[in-house]
Amino acid sequence: MQDPQITPELIAAHGLKADEYQRILDIIGRPPTFTELGIFSAMWNEHCSYKSSKKWLRTLHTTGPQVICGPGENAGVVDIGDGQAVIFKMESHNHPSYIEPHQGAATGVGGILRDVFTMGARPIAAMDALSFGAPSHPKTAHLVKGVVEGIGGYGNAFGVPNVGGEVRFHPSYNGNCLVNAFAAGLAETDAIFYSAASGVGMPVVYLGAKTGRDGVGGATMASAEFDDTIEEKRPTVQVGDPFTEKRLLEACLELMASGAVISIQDMGAAGLTCSAVEMGDKGGLGIRLQLDDVPQREKNMTAYEMMLSESQERMLMVLKPEREAEARAIFEKWDLDFAIVGETIPEDRFLILHGNEVKADLPLSKLSSNAPEYDRPWVETPPAAPLGPVPRIGAIDALRALIGAPSHAHKGWVWEQYDTTVMADTIRAPGLGAGIVRVHGSGKALAFTSDVTPRYVRANPFEGGKQAVAEAWRNLIAVGATPLAATDNLNFGNPEKPEIMGQFVGAIQGIGEACRALDFPIVSGNVSLYNETDGQPILPTPTIGAVGLLASTADIIAGLPGDGDLALVIGTTEGHLGQSALLAEAFGIEAGDAPPVDLEAERRHGTFLQANRAHLRAATDLSDGGMALAAFEMAEAAGLGVTLDPADIATLFGEDQARYLVACDAAGAEALEAAAAAAGVPVARVGRFGGDAVSLGGDNAALAELSALYRGAFAAAVA
Repeated sequence: MQDPQITPELIAAHGLKADEYQRILDIIGRPPTFTELGIFSAMWNEHCSYKSSKKWLRTLHTTGPQVICGPGENAGVVDIGDGQAVIFKMESHNHPSYIEPHQGAATGVGGILRDVFTMGARPIAAMDALSFGAPSHPKTAHLVKGVVEGIGGYGNAFGVPNVGGEVRFHPSYNGNCLVNAFAAGLAETDAIFYSAASGVGMPVVYLGAKTGRDGVGGATMASAEFDDTIEEKRPTVQVGDPFTEKRLLEACLELMASGAVISIQDMGAAGLTCSAVEMGDKGGLGIRLQLDDVPQREKNMTAYEMMLSESQERMLMVLKPEREAEARAIFEKWDLDFAIVGETIPEDRFLILHGNEVKADLPLSKLSSNAPEYDRPWVETPPAAPLGPVPRIGAIDALRALIGAPSHAHKGWVWEQYDTTVMADTIRAPGLGAGIVRVHGSGKALAFTSDVTPRYVRANPFEGGKQAVAEAWRNLIAVGATPLAATDNLNFGNPEKPEIMGQFVGAIQGIGEACRALDFPIVSGNVSLYNETDGQPILPTPTIGAVGLLASTADIIAGLPGDGDLALVIGTTEGHLGQSALLAEAFGIEAGDAPPVDLEAERRHGTFLQANRAHLRAATDLSDGGMALAAFEMAEAAGLGVTLDPADIATLFGEDQARYLVACDAAGAEALEAAAAAAGVPVARVGRFGGDAVSLGGDNAALAELSALYRGAFAAAVA
């Protein structure tokens, strides 16, 4: 097949700017072949090169005594003691999930699981942070159903428990939903595998499923805005097979245990291209590939298609040559392809051969570590105007507005489609705070959460970035876990617009400050830019996925309030309603500033709660909806009513930070108050749990009526 002529239109279709193409000409001293153009396009797009974000990502707090491996590998690695490590990452599959929701979400789960087990870890938990358009938008229900089915279908079949996440709705996501997938696994600290190739003349081995034409150009598609050609992009979405991935997991872990593996990398974005280039670049080596030896499931595939295919369930490995027969036997036992497709070479070359022709011959280092890096112009987000008068509303009507909105209603419809208990180590499934999974065979447990409030980030990127970290930290504290480390999934619009780049910079600065103040390093992550459709950006959504350690399962705070328990708030309540969930859901008002985040208070109050856990029956952090929504959720889960004494709407629904709602019996409340007085931490009694009604400052409704609304609103809106 004749390669197409390289034209300005073809260059633009590959997501390359004119100056970037000139840079290619300067590097190789000639026009690229069609395959070479595809390789540069794949490696230099935003999704693979981080060319707009690298400058700012370097400013994040990424180290600590617990960090074994920070950003730059497939996933972050954190020590949990006893010779064990937790390996975790969050990554986006936004564009594919909007184009084809079931397969886009399913392969997002598959890709993040591979990121974890390619490092030698057995996956033990998954989460998903999902953002959809307005419930009334004609496409929203279709997207919700497809995405949830895709996540459930893949994760359930693979056999990993889904223990948490979040689901939100906002019109800014009408043309560009977000699917952020998280996975965590366990490994021994002396058996972690990295991607850097080493040794000259070592065999490069292809493992897993066969290569097809699905997903060709997927990484480039994920680095562009959407427009009215969106339906034409459907072939760039991959197709997943969780049963093949499960076999790939078992085969890889068995092979790793044999000592035959030098380095290993999963084939994710940009497939064979990105995996081979990253392995060679990290090891300071070149790679020669013979594409005739690549297992193919379709006829007459070109070099371009094979190099850019994003077919799923594939790995690339550098193998000790004397162990080839043993390694091949393992993969044949698991009914998976095993093929030597190339070798490491000493020169800085990426040499691609197909049908006795050289299809690409490029300096490998220029594709990865020397990819373009931009210092994009940015403007600071202007200060938000002060919040004007708040419309009057009764306290119970305000609560109804929140619990009847799908963003804040009970999400059982979603997580009941996921297997939350497979592997039999789940201690706390989704529904109320962080998920918790037992570290099998030990007395320890790990807690997982993901958080961000996009309205805050749009109004004030710096405080919104801080708040996302602080809320994730509080969610771990509230279940008794010691926060270990975080992963970020930074979802923004077009970085070539200075105001969007300003949101990104402000959020990164806020995230960095919070992580430093809380000793909470970012160890992995993903940047997803160009989340726009017809020029309309999403709300800036820097999702924070976080992991905490419980040294003993006896330390878990996972109870529910009892009849007669007192409700107390740890922290100061001033009634901040700017950018609050109440104003957004009850009145459609998104105005005012984000709540300020006092990181010293966050640390002090969190440390106090954990030191006094023995006095608590139940705890939750306060965020969206303030103390009223938190108290209702806590009471409803226990099948109890609740009475809150404050009548002021701002006190009930304000979203001041560094706060927790706790339930204690009378003796526990007295002990907590005494400890708070000694520590200088504000603690206030705000009500009590019990009965069959919800009373907010004397405004009352039956628990049964509110519970029916809360548990039915999500399905009524979108299902």
